[in-house]
Amino acid sequence: MFSSFDLDKLKEMLHDFYVLTKIRITVFDEDFHELAAWPEKMTPICRCIRCDPQADAACRASNDAACRTAAGRKSPYTYRCHAGLTESIVPIRLSNIVVGYLFFGQVFSYATRELGWKEVRKCCAKYAVSSTELKKACLASPLTGEDFITTSSHIMQAVASYLCLDRIIVLRQEDLPVRIDRYIQEHFTEELDPGKITAEFGIGRTRLYKIASENYGTGIAEHIRDLRIKEAQTLLADRSDLTVAEISGLCGFPDYNYFCTVFRKATGLPPGRYRRTMS
Repeated sequence: MFSSFDLDKLKEMLHDFYVLTKIRITVFDEDFHELAAWPEKMTPICRCIRCDPQADAACRASNDAACRTAAGRKSPYTYRCHAGLTESIVPIRLSNIVVGYLFFGQVFSYATRELGWKEVRKCCAKYAVSSTELKKACLASPLTGEDFITTSSHIMQAVASYLCLDRIIVLRQEDLPVRIDRYIQEHFTEELDPGKITAEFGIGRTRLYKIASENYGTGIAEHIRDLRIKEAQTLLADRSDLTVAEISGLCGFPDYNYFCTVFRKATGLPPGRYRRTMS
């Protein structure tokens, strides 16, 4: 682990989220290990389902897969789990490094309880779960609408940002992903590619690609290109004294034609037209 958590403050934030939404929320570290949850007990539906070892393993696999998907997203990832319940997850980022995940789940989001019970029963048919207890838990669960889930996911995203701003989560600066990210931030406008990064840190390409995938949700070359495009967008909007060709070079694109091609692909507009829309 290359991040540290103030668990007391963390639990306070989780408690506040639950008081506001009545939805159970959990924090995972960057290795998908659960650190804290509020309430600590799972909902009756999930306690019933996870009594079966096969179902419990499927729940853990579902959480891991969701974390991996969320790592490459800037917005919350909301989905139905293998048991038919609604969940949402958002990565916690310090700089560009994923240091953990905020996750809410076990939400019974259906038009009616009867409809929800039928869907959950179908999803859990292969597990050794008491149908009677599962139905009882489903029919006793509060119904949560899609709009409320969307709003709650946005609040959760704000909480993720606050955890970093209030130093509830901090990075250990000596760890490799942190040092690589800092190096990229300092040099992405220069001649920089995966080979130069691996040489700088004495690591193989496989390890570099794994770090990029886990923290940026994309390849290392794609991440560098995205940083350059964002820098170009800023300069096009703020520096009217610079030509598009000059901005291309300043952002790490010595080939002007290539810059125009990738910029248009990323933003939907060629650089000149993008600049005019921002003026």
